[in-house]
Amino acid sequence: MSLEAVTAGLKDKIGEDCGLGSILKFDFGDQGILVLDATQVPNHISNDDAEANCTMVISLENFMEMADGKLDGTSAFMSGKLKIQGDMGVAMKLGPLLS
Repeated sequence: MSLEAVTAGLKDKIGEDCGLGSILKFDFGDQGILVLDATQVPNHISNDDAEANCTMVISLENFMEMADGKLDGTSAFMSGKLKIQGDMGVAMKLGPLLS
């Protein structure tokens, strides 16, 4: 799945206000970046790099597995498939938003 498809899918999933109240960045390495700015309503999602309260470093493939419920976030973190930089509390709020 492409970065554009993931970006569009996340926009559909969260709607106008996901309630996160923070800026979250997904760093997919060479595959690109996705930034969710939930400090404003409607929430803004883009593929432009920006400062974030929390950055989740993960491959696009592992992100898709998490979004599909095939990979647990805690397991991904503990196995090194997911690295979290910044506010861990923001990352903890993400799970219910994706389910």
